[in-house]
Amino acid sequence: MKPRAPTTVNRSRAIALVLGGGAMNYFFGAEAPGMAQLPKDPNDPRDAARSAEMAHDPAVLAAARTLLAKTFEYRYYLNFQWLGRPIVQYPQDIIALQEIVWDTKPTLIIETGVAHGGSLILYASLFELMKIDGEAVGVEIELRKHNEDALNAHPMHERIRVLKGSSTDPAIIAELKTIAKRHERVMVVLDSLHTHEHVLAELELYSPLVTPGNYLVCFGTSVADVTHELDLKRQWDQERNPKSALDAWLATKPPFDVDQELSDRLILSDGPGGYLRRR
Repeated sequence: MKPRAPTTVNRSRAIALVLGGGAMNYFFGAEAPGMAQLPKDPNDPRDAARSAEMAHDPAVLAAARTLLAKTFEYRYYLNFQWLGRPIVQYPQDIIALQEIVWDTKPTLIIETGVAHGGSLILYASLFELMKIDGEAVGVEIELRKHNEDALNAHPMHERIRVLKGSSTDPAIIAELKTIAKRHERVMVVLDSLHTHEHVLAELELYSPLVTPGNYLVCFGTSVADVTHELDLKRQWDQERNPKSALDAWLATKPPFDVDQELSDRLILSDGPGGYLRRR
């Protein structure tokens, strides 16, 4: 099959997407001031300059924040499954996790906050597809029986293990350290209780488990900008939440770098600024 010729872009027609009043309106007009210049290859999917320009475009940021806040009202993140199990993530974050696993090839992925188990199924299925002898270990303080039964009955269950208890319990941490010693490449995903204190404790306890070159992902950093979520009288607020905990931890200068290029590409994410790679 012949590759399709690149689509010709008429630069005299700029398209602006505006979110307002709960509706999407498209406006067509003359070229917008400061409109992004196309790179030499407009179809390059990993053009960091294009992603960065998009991520810092005020109109894109405003639209993304509006859409994120509005979809939170409808629990949009509950809409998706991975191989039959609810995954409770935004699609962009699911794709980002897949990219990370493919690029870094961890053999152990630890996740705090299991919920329905969809993320553990995601990691286990990636291990299976990539022919990696890997383990997906979840930590959950309240694993409901129907979720546990569904995980145990899933075709990927042999690659999955769930530790029941608080993610900051010293006994849980000790067991995870023992498990991690069996692996050369360890990745951690934090997505349990979103209070400042709990997330900060998790960052301090789990970051040493991550091996150089692998990722620590801190989800929930979006809640500071989602007023509906704050209106639900959660245990976190706009000043103290996963984002404030992450900022406080990063101020101690741990051996991690924020993957800004990845965050720039996502736009809609539950973990903006929360993808960190260990040096």
